[in-house]
Amino acid sequence: MPMTLTRIVVNRSHRQARVDLANRPGMHKTLMRLLTHPTGPTPRKNGGLLFRLEPGLDPVLLVQTANTPDLTGLPGGYGTTDTRDLTPMLSALTPGLPVRYRITAAPTAYRPTGAPPDPLTGRRPRGKITTLQDQDAQAWWHRKAAHAGLHLTGATETLRLPFPSPERPAPFYKLTQFDGTATVTDPDLLVTALREGIGKGKAYGAGLLTLAPA
Repeated sequence: MPMTLTRIVVNRSHRQARVDLANRPGMHKTLMRLLTHPTGPTPRKNGGLLFRLEPGLDPVLLVQTANTPDLTGLPGGYGTTDTRDLTPMLSALTPGLPVRYRITAAPTAYRPTGAPPDPLTGRRPRGKITTLQDQDAQAWWHRKAAHAGLHLTGATETLRLPFPSPERPAPFYKLTQFDGTATVTDPDLLVTALREGIGKGKAYGAGLLTLAPA
């Protein structure tokens, strides 16, 4: 299955772009227009849509899709775009290959609430979803990276601002950006992680893993 990555330099003077920069659900809705044939009960997942807002003075969106995006779906003047086919990069992944990576993720875990077991099944509730930070967030990323076919050889983390929806009080994810170096251990697992994203909050700009030569 093909994959593409589109870089969008967002035009701050564009009204819809300003609205989207302040409202991740709205940004997600705008970017869904790039999918040529979004179908099924999970159109974002089916279309392979993942995105990330890069830190910096000039807003840059990285948008990954399973197929070549329909850029005419963006509002006119929204920003300048550049789309690249990721197939050569995916084909070059081999065990032992050193890479640099970046992911902005929403590290989370379920914590017990003390609620009693279900009287019918005897099972305890899954618990309350909790944002992980600091060492817990690092441990989360090490586990996720290993499951994604990466052996981390160096990592840094940067806490990003949370992004609640102004329309709804939840979900309320706090982002952590992980940058570093790694070696590929399992190309097949890595391609799956690249394609599907990692962690929660994918519709809110989390989970997109990108690689570059080390």
